[in-house]
Amino acid sequence: MPKQESGISLEVKFEGDTVWLSQSQLSELFKQTKQNVSLHINNCFKEEELDSNSVVKESLTTASDGKKYKIKYYNLDVIISVGYRVKSKQGTQFSIWANKILKEYLVKGYSLNQKRLAQKEKLI
Repeated sequence: MPKQESGISLEVKFEGDTVWLSQSQLSELFKQTKQNVSLHINNCFKEEELDSNSVVKESLTTASDGKKYKIKYYNLDVIISVGYRVKSKQGTQFSIWANKILKEYLVKGYSLNQKRLAQKEKLI
């Protein structure tokens, strides 16, 4: 979701053809507790909507205390699924945004990210 629409700015990991967010980032994005986000993530797997082997990855991170911790990251499939499940203003905004992008893709056959396109043009 663009920052101007949501008021939220997250640092996301781009890897391959998807983005990855941690549970904390999902909580921030949708303004939900970590427990509620966890419930929705687990339901995605329990209901066999998604396969955890293909949409979850673990990464080591070093905390400010110097200790290393494993953090789970969830790909765009999980982000979309959780976005449709949460009951919050941010969840609704996300669903509207996602539906707009999907509709644009289905009608036009493509969808452009104007912000990324403008950034690429600056590099050229």
